[in-house]
Amino acid sequence: MFTLLAIVLPAATVAVVGYVSLRQWQRSAELLFRQQARDVAAMAADKVDMLLRATDDEALARLQATLATDGATEAALDRLVATTPIIQRLYAIDHDGGVLYPRALSDVDAPVVVALRAQMSDGWARRSGSREVAAGETSVLTAVLRGNRGPVLAGLTRSGEGLRRQVLESALIGQEAAATLYAIVDAAGDPVYSQRPLDGADLVAAVPLRNGFPAWRMAIYQPRGTSPVAAVRRQITVSMGALAVLTVVIVAGVVAVGRLVRRETEMAQLKADFVANVSHDLKTPLSVIRMYGETLEMGRVRDDEARQEYYRVITRESERLSRLIDNVLDFSRIEGGRRRYEMTPTAIEPLVRETLEAFGYPLAQQGFKVEVEIGPDLPEIPMDADAVGQALANLVDNAIKFSGDVKWLRIEARGTDGGVAITVSDHGIGVPVGEEEKIFEKFYRVGHSDTQARRGSGVGLALVKHVAGAHGGRVGVERASGPGSRFTLWLPQ
Repeated sequence: MFTLLAIVLPAATVAVVGYVSLRQWQRSAELLFRQQARDVAAMAADKVDMLLRATDDEALARLQATLATDGATEAALDRLVATTPIIQRLYAIDHDGGVLYPRALSDVDAPVVVALRAQMSDGWARRSGSREVAAGETSVLTAVLRGNRGPVLAGLTRSGEGLRRQVLESALIGQEAAATLYAIVDAAGDPVYSQRPLDGADLVAAVPLRNGFPAWRMAIYQPRGTSPVAAVRRQITVSMGALAVLTVVIVAGVVAVGRLVRRETEMAQLKADFVANVSHDLKTPLSVIRMYGETLEMGRVRDDEARQEYYRVITRESERLSRLIDNVLDFSRIEGGRRRYEMTPTAIEPLVRETLEAFGYPLAQQGFKVEVEIGPDLPEIPMDADAVGQALANLVDNAIKFSGDVKWLRIEARGTDGGVAITVSDHGIGVPVGEEEKIFEKFYRVGHSDTQARRGSGVGLALVKHVAGAHGGRVGVERASGPGSRFTLWLPQ
């Protein structure tokens, strides 16, 4: 659980903090860009409004001049409308509320006339300046002008085409080469005017026009994929990818460090167990040799047969001590890369017999039934006889050490697969399922309750595996048909 938290917490912390920071940065950048875009749109709208007011003032000035010179004659006002592009419809109301222009009113004109007459309250004739009046959805520019027959309440509605020609083209001049596209859109969002076609462009911001066209808006567009928002999103995507890679690297690093620490801890424990086990294995035969030697030295054994038994025990423990020391020394040479093998063609049967003879006393003392089967006409195998003999002795020693109630040992050698296979079988406690490969690792001991009371250095099978590999062979273990196990050492011809 602790290891899992050690892996998850750093990676999760980096991922969450990085993700939140990047998202906050994205939101801030997009908000800033949209605010800047709205400011730009507002400035463009202000410029349009300023030019529209100037155009309105010019149209009203021309209307004032016409009323003062020609009066509200229909022909004069028709010429004015025709020569002033900004004017779509023109209205003139006398001081009595009569319509001077246009002479013939359409259905469109009726709401405008009603709105104009509503402006003719007391003192209307003394009003100065112009004002916007709403007539339904239409905005009407009104002003009190002086005609040759008295005050006239004038009203005009703007022409969209006139707005484009007299205002927009001059207001947005010089922006044609910019990446940003300026456009005027109506209430439905359809473009009324744009510098260039808006196909493939994204709306960034829009603000309403305040005068003359209240339903229209000044809109800012960016070609798709070129806006700062798109650039920020691309950068966020790249940063997210980098964050993901960093998170994976952190997780991999934590996992690797965790495994390394666990492995080092396990190795330290295994080495401590190795030292303890070797010390115990050295101490046991030395104590036996010392005890029996002191007994013989003090002359306490009077019987010749008993004395010979003591000698045999001392010899057996000395051989056991020698095997243990040889294993440790060979393992040290293997670990240091100093172990060398002298290959000589060697017969198999004498090697097997000599190994069994070295274990003759413990096998007889513990009551083992020993079976040996050597295949006929076995070829001589190129090998280091001492190393292979030591490997075979380790297999026999394990069979004796981990034997169960049934004391049985079988060694067979047969030709197979272009070489010779030497098999050591027993009816001992066997190897647990899943640990068939692990038992050949250095310092490894089977986690079996039956093995805990049986000490060992933990390098015997690792040495067997190294010897087999150095000879181009292999070693393996399989479960026997009954209790116990079968270790096979295969050496190529």
